Amino acid sequence: MSRLLVIVLLIGMIAAIFFVAARQRPARFKPAYISSAERTRQALFKEIQPVALKNCQLQRFGEANDGGYLMCANLLSSVQSAYSYGISGYDGWGCDISRRFGVRVHQYDCFDTRQPACAGGDTLFHTECIGPERKQEDGRVFDTLPQQIAQNGDAGKSLVVKMDVERAEWDSLLATPNAVLDRFAQFAIELHGTDEVRFVVALQKLKEVFYVAHVHYNNHSCLENATPFPAEAYEVLLVNKRLAELDPAGTPSGRSPLDAPNDPASRDCQARHDHLPSTILPTARPASLASAR
Repeated sequence: MSRLLVIVLLIGMIAAIFFVAARQRPARFKPAYISSAERTRQALFKEIQPVALKNCQLQRFGEANDGGYLMCANLLSSVQSAYSYGISGYDGWGCDISRRFGVRVHQYDCFDTRQPACAGGDTLFHTECIGPERKQEDGRVFDTLPQQIAQNGDAGKSLVVKMDVERAEWDSLLATPNAVLDRFAQFAIELHGTDEVRFVVALQKLKEVFYVAHVHYNNHSCLENATPFPAEAYEVLLVNKRLAELDPAGTPSGRSPLDAPNDPASRDCQARHDHLPSTILPTARPASLASAR
């Protein structure tokens, strides 16, 4: 047998040994690639998960569908004034709050300047919008939360606030001091967007003052490819930690019988609130949060 043939046979035997060993060795787990947008969505989804409260009795205020929000009705008796941002010509929420608790509701919208009617209620319409700074743009006036509250003589009062302002909420809230947010007994807000880091920063800022008590997804904006979010817009009920009593052993608020699709003619797209995707990662506290307080 020639030396070359012996070498070829030896190489073949070694290759066969390695092949058999590789077949018998357990395959290593290769994690799927997670994009930065998906990581951000996971972090934001984690931030908006509700907690269990011992003393929250949910009740619906406002319209039967779009425009209606769940609030802890028993924790609103001490409010002295109310603010409703984003009106679009109707404000059942503000009217219900005013009539139920006998407070004035300041309504804000600079895009749709139709003033809603509210028989038996006390509402005051302002043709302004909210923003991170005072400015005029295309003939519209924008101002900050602190300045609008102060101009109405409500600084230092206990407030309840509803906001649906089509993404203007993020920068407006990041520019609002926690001392102002702490005047809100409850804050019902429709948030828009799922994959920007500033959204996570804003939620972490809000959660310094509030507990997330309830979440409802707006089926006007159902999404197919934004896991774990089922919709681009989602209504979040925030309750001030000074008023809410945390229940560590309780079950967080899931879908409530009081919830209703924003668009009754379209399919709903709610997500389970008692389960997080296994891929959700721990959320680091962004250093930029300090500048947003």
